[in-house]
Amino acid sequence: MINRLISYTFVIFATAFLVPFFFASLIVWVLTAWFDRRLVILNLSTCLLGSFYLWIFPTWSVSVKGREKLKKNTPYMIVSNHQSQLDILIACRLFFPFKWVSKAEMFYLPFLGWIMYLNRYIKIKRGRRSSIREMLDDSEKALLEGSSLFFFPEGSRSENGVLGSFKKGAFIIAQKAKVPIIPVAINGTKDALPKHKMVSYGRHLLRLKVLDEIPYEKYKSMPADKIAKMVRSIIADHLDDDCKKEETAPKHV
Repeated sequence: MINRLISYTFVIFATAFLVPFFFASLIVWVLTAWFDRRLVILNLSTCLLGSFYLWIFPTWSVSVKGREKLKKNTPYMIVSNHQSQLDILIACRLFFPFKWVSKAEMFYLPFLGWIMYLNRYIKIKRGRRSSIREMLDDSEKALLEGSSLFFFPEGSRSENGVLGSFKKGAFIIAQKAKVPIIPVAINGTKDALPKHKMVSYGRHLLRLKVLDEIPYEKYKSMPADKIAKMVRSIIADHLDDDCKKEETAPKHV
């Protein structure tokens, strides 16, 4: 009962807090967008929002390792496993400017969606080829302009935390833009807030680890599906044992 009360109180507070944060983000955008073309300042302020939610929840603690591997002013394709809605929040703890690739429905949400528009995050409508093509073009453009991207190559959250196969889209984009790939391993979020759940039980340590950079030169001649398998294997080596699984055939973009 106490866990439910804490969780529902958190959801209500988190939703309400989006209202003042949107207006704060709008002010940051107005003051900085004219000289900060990549919206670095706005991106970092949005990371502050995600981090704030983790700081105030009493039963979650966070460990971030390897943040120093991310070099300032270097565009990366950052890819991670996807266990829970909390993965988005814990990625904010990197305090490194990047743009999300998110399903289009998220952009229609009041305040949250408006914040995403301000940040120029990239949307995709699943199942529509024209939208996939547009997403690929927008992502490549963002990287070429110097912005990093954050992808979940599994495409959606895992049902049970077990690592799924990786789609090829992120790696096709990285190859075209000739940028390094940064693998990221996330652990602990599947137990803290499983898929389709709104209640968190017990105390949980959420762990994010930035792994070694994969330079463009290392993968430039590899087929996209081989890159996807390689990166998936690297991430799998840093996941808890119950999240590892043999890969099935790679999915399409």
